[in-house]
Amino acid sequence: MPSRPTDAEVDRIFQALADATRRDIVRRVIGREQRVSDLAGRYEMSFAAVQKHVAVLERSGLVAKRRQGREQIVSPVVATIGRARGLLDELEALWRGRIDRMAAILQEDAAAAHAER
Repeated sequence: MPSRPTDAEVDRIFQALADATRRDIVRRVIGREQRVSDLAGRYEMSFAAVQKHVAVLERSGLVAKRRQGREQIVSPVVATIGRARGLLDELEALWRGRIDRMAAILQEDAAAAHAER
């Protein structure tokens, strides 16, 4: 299981993923590595704007960028994505536990009310 990210890492990851374009970029590079120029051709924004989105993702650790000749290639950082998923899984388990406890309390209350009748 991936190690738990620090609060600062969590903030960077989810701030990066708060933008629809950046989420789309992550989905695209998970499918296969992408050249920044190819990514830029998919959005109605300047090449520089796409580069800025990639830079935010790179700072968050969700993607890595490398040079291949004159091109910049963007690839996913699977470990960071796994760490973010692990945190979401923890939060889901916490909330499911709370919901289960609330359901049990409601059932106990309903049973007690029924017994009083």
